[in-house]
Amino acid sequence: MENAKMNSLIAQYPLVKDLVALKETTWFNPGTTSLAEGLPYVGLTEQDVQDAHARLSRFAPYLAKAFPETAATGGIIESELVAIPAMQKRLEKEYQQPISGQLLLKKDSHLPISGSIKARGGIYEVLAHAEKLALEAGLLTLEDDYSKLLSPEFKQFFSQYSI
Repeated sequence: MENAKMNSLIAQYPLVKDLVALKETTWFNPGTTSLAEGLPYVGLTEQDVQDAHARLSRFAPYLAKAFPETAATGGIIESELVAIPAMQKRLEKEYQQPISGQLLLKKDSHLPISGSIKARGGIYEVLAHAEKLALEAGLLTLEDDYSKLLSPEFKQFFSQYSI
C-alpha cells in the first residue's frame, strides 16, 4: 500500500497504526450496547433467547435423524468455518503485510437444511409451531426425546396441518 494512502488511513483511523505495527490490538465498537439494553428494541427478552436455545436443543435429536447432514453437529444447524488461504494470500499481497495464523470464513450461506441464516429462522418458527401443537395435544413433553417426532403417530398428527 502506498505511503500516502496508508498515512491517510492512519489519520482517519489512528488504531490502524497499531495494526500496521503488528501490535496486539483490541477494539470495541462504541456503537454497541448490552443485551439487556438492546433486546427490548427488537421485541425480545433475554428469556426469549434462552427459550429459543432450549427449544433448538430439544429438537437436536430429531434434526440429527431427520436430516443426516446435521448429524456431525448433533442436530444443531451450524455454519462451517473454513480456511481461505487464497484470500489470505491476496490480502497479504494487496496490503504488503503478512497475516499470521489462518484466515477463516464462516459459511452462513451454506447452512445444512436451510442454506442461509434467514431460512434458519423460518425453520425455527416451524419447529416452534410444531412443538406447540404437539404439547397442546398431549403427545409431547418438554422432557421427551424429540426424535419421536419421526414416528408414524406424529406424521399422522401433523398431516392435518399445513403452513
